[in-house]
Amino acid sequence: MAYHFTASRVSGDGNVVFPDQIIIDDDENRVIYQKGTLLGYKSTTLRFAAIGCVSMSEGLLFRDIIIETNGGHMIKARGFSTMDAKRIVKLLS
Repeated sequence: MAYHFTASRVSGDGNVVFPDQIIIDDDENRVIYQKGTLLGYKSTTLRFAAIGCVSMSEGLLFRDIIIETNGGHMIKARGFSTMDAKRIVKLLS
């Protein structure tokens, strides 16, 4: 089953036009992070086995998801609702 989460457009940081997206695909054992650009999305795909740590940064209204890989790479997806952020962390932990 695939879970699709899209950041809020009002959270700032470029999300107004190009919101961040996280897709968690249980069938393929991977997570896809998509950052919007002028000509589409920049995608980063990680296998579950490559994920070292998943955390949530809390702001006043929105939450950021921080995914750290075993190799030291860090992905920061910005502007998710509290409910979505907690669900993402639970699914990836």
